[in-house]
Amino acid sequence: MNFKFVYKICTKSEWLEIKNKGKLIGSKKDLEDGYIHFSGSDQVAATLKKFYHNQKDLILLKVDILKLDHLVWEQTSDGAMFPHLYSPLDISNIVDEQDIILSGDGTHVLPSIF
Repeated sequence: MNFKFVYKICTKSEWLEIKNKGKLIGSKKDLEDGYIHFSGSDQVAATLKKFYHNQKDLILLKVDILKLDHLVWEQTSDGAMFPHLYSPLDISNIVDEQDIILSGDGTHVLPSIF
């Protein structure tokens, strides 16, 4: 697991809103849970499969965690440790963005870095 970066999956419209506001306060699910959901590099594919099957127009944000004071790795019900941010995410912490391609069978093709 890489402890320098975490990844946020969002829609293209959410990414446009983040760029306009300069920060991410969270998706509807994030706001309901009280934190921003992230995935480690080894968790992105499973997160896409579980929560975003057949969804198009997705963006993968690469986030530098060195300046995130309220990032906590927490255990989920299946025992995995996931990163959760208990504050808004400033856009300055986003170091890269990549389109996530939806294939014909409803699965996603990740950028080559995965």
